[in-house]
Amino acid sequence: MNPAAVFILMLGIGIPLTFIKSVILNVVVSSVCLAYLLFCKVKPKTLLTMLLVALPLAFGSYVSQRFYASHDQVHMAWIYATRIIAYLTLGATLTLPNSVENILFNLADHLHFSETFVYGMLSSFNMIHTIKVQWKRIRYSALVRGERYRLFQPALYLRIIVVSLNLSGDLAQAMTSQGFSEGFSRSRYEKDELPVWQWLLVSILTVSYVACAIIFKPW
Repeated sequence: MNPAAVFILMLGIGIPLTFIKSVILNVVVSSVCLAYLLFCKVKPKTLLTMLLVALPLAFGSYVSQRFYASHDQVHMAWIYATRIIAYLTLGATLTLPNSVENILFNLADHLHFSETFVYGMLSSFNMIHTIKVQWKRIRYSALVRGERYRLFQPALYLRIIVVSLNLSGDLAQAMTSQGFSEGFSRSRYEKDELPVWQWLLVSILTVSYVACAIIFKPW
């Protein structure tokens, strides 16, 4: 599915998910999302790692509600635990099968996100590797001088601020040289189409989810 349609579906299910207190629906959302990710050929190892990382958070929510909820402790504990997994898998349907560039460009094309926001976010993600390299250089240069930076030392953050300003200036020059102007649209050599049936599918799934929660009120 197109990332823009998945984004709308994620919001359409994710927002009601906050207010609907149903363990069954949380499990259904998680199961459908995992099946979709497997259909998109996301590696099972990646999904397993994602669930293992979220497991302590879900367990912590379960314990806190199980012992400290004001009413219906068992039900509330399972709701909050399964809701975390549902949110995680719901977000993964957008981020795992698609690249950051594909997501941002589709949001700009089909949902009219600001071009400035899109290219700013894309630049930030592309600079992650550069930031890691600069962080290592700061540490190594300090070690050469016989110093070791700690997280609470102001000198470390001063160096980081200086490097960030330099990177910001380089980024601004690069975007200007590529013809980027704030407030103006950008042309691209290829554009993903968003079929009407995907909008219909998003609407049907969202309405069905809310209707099941309201009409049947599953546990």
